[in-house]
Amino acid sequence: MKAVVQRVSHAEVKIEGAVHGRIDVGFLVLLGVGKNDSEHEADILASKIAGLRVFTDENDKMNLSLENIGGSVLVISNFTLYADCSHGKRPSFFEAARPETAQPMYEYFCTKLMSLGVQKVERGVFGADMKVELLNDGPVTIILDTDVRS
Repeated sequence: MKAVVQRVSHAEVKIEGAVHGRIDVGFLVLLGVGKNDSEHEADILASKIAGLRVFTDENDKMNLSLENIGGSVLVISNFTLYADCSHGKRPSFFEAARPETAQPMYEYFCTKLMSLGVQKVERGVFGADMKVELLNDGPVTIILDTDVRS
């Protein structure tokens, strides 16, 4: 499972021009599910994200987590995180999970974040054409991959 985690001042996702999800301070998470991923990988990734200490404390040090600041998460499914561009210029997505596997894992991941104390978890719509707007704060962007120690 892969995630691009961006610390944001605010973020929202629109579908067909209508706002579907919106958060203030927290994380925008682009989530990719691999074909071999299970709830185990989702548990690891959700725990890592819920506990990431990248929000600044009173000494301007990245030392606070979502829980410490009462932050929210907007999770957007993104199979393109599994793009393989090693053979030419048109990416293949062979390592990405099929939708019938990826969608339940996406839902499980979002539910897991809530069970870990994230008070507000907003979502896009799996498989939809989404427009995502955000204000990256920092910028702070972290790439996590359950296949790689991070």
